[in-house]
Amino acid sequence: MKLTRTTTFAAASLVLLATDPAFAHHMMGGKLPQTFAQGMLSGLGHPVIGIDHLAAIVGAGIVAALLGRGFAPVLAFTTAMIAGVGLHVAKANIPAAELLVGLTTVVVGLVVVMRGRFGVLPVAGLFAVTGLVHGYALGESIVGAENTPLGAYLVGLLVIQTIIAAGAFLGTRLLSAKAKTAAPLALRLAGAAIVLVGGVAAATAAGVIG
Repeated sequence: MKLTRTTTFAAASLVLLATDPAFAHHMMGGKLPQTFAQGMLSGLGHPVIGIDHLAAIVGAGIVAALLGRGFAPVLAFTTAMIAGVGLHVAKANIPAAELLVGLTTVVVGLVVVMRGRFGVLPVAGLFAVTGLVHGYALGESIVGAENTPLGAYLVGLLVIQTIIAAGAFLGTRLLSAKAKTAAPLALRLAGAAIVLVGGVAAATAAGVIG
């Protein structure tokens, strides 16, 4: 019961934060990073303050643990996100990127709710698409930066994504091993929270909210 209340509160908090796009995308106050330190700080911070991005990364870690294929799916996801940043920096165009960010987060949440019952290849494809569009959206904050802050941003982004996903991965493994009865419910609640965050983000991007 305590686990359920805690997860429900966390879900509500995530949804409220997801409705604030200004909070989600301005690590440097909207300014372009100019130094190595600023680039690193921006890379470390963006996936954390962007609640839709955070939810997707956590979901990726959970799904990877549920698949039982080791940490490789998470590395594929983080690599795809870095590639998405590269696309934005290269001035490629992904239409309705913010809407896609929300929708892909919803799908990741649904996979968590279904406890990864979609097979390795479909999930790999989902991770590739999700990482790409999330990385593209995150790349907005670094477009036009010099090589030094850009490189630092990419390093920071990769490090923080890997840490967050690894935490979700290991937490899911531990929960499944130590609380076998409570684990299915806890994971479904976590998935539902991710779905809600993605849904709010998609609705906001579509202009339905705010």
